[in-house]
Amino acid sequence: PIPNLPGLWGQPISNLTVVDKVPPEILHLVDPHWYQFPPMNPLWHSIIGFVIFVLGVISIIGNGMVIYIFSTAKSLRTPSNLFVVNLALSDFLMMGTNAFTMVYNCWFETWTLGLLMCDLYAFFGSLFGCCSIWTMTMIAMDRYNVIVKGLSGKPLTNTGRTRKICESKPNV
Repeated sequence: PIPNLPGLWGQPISNLTVVDKVPPEILHLVDPHWYQFPPMNPLWHSIIGFVIFVLGVISIIGNGMVIYIFSTAKSLRTPSNLFVVNLALSDFLMMGTNAFTMVYNCWFETWTLGLLMCDLYAFFGSLFGCCSIWTMTMIAMDRYNVIVKGLSGKPLTNTGRTRKICESKPNV
């Protein structure tokens, strides 16, 4: 016989869906696809909230240290390290804006902050996520130029690195 999978996870079979806890003001944002799933076990909300809280604190402390060290140590202010500082800043801001918002909502087991905060949460996640991806792309291109072109390659200045970060266009 086929095991009762929802029962194995501690959830009785019922007519509830994961969408039933969504506040009415943001219900129009939920795709009908999600109506087929049962609600998550409340234990999972606690586990996810705890893990995100711990990772958020570690990330904010770690990235804050990187930003502080690279900004205060004169010898570390090289054009290549500007990418590292940019990545640390992007990750710092991502965790600062999104981690604790998620922990708060895990506590209540649904989104509780309204439509505006939902939009801001998505905006900041997208903005800082794309910034991190582009910065890692620039780091990869920088390493490629160093490895392939070596000393014959034209080194970039701080202005060149800043322009690359701001333009977000790879120029090999």
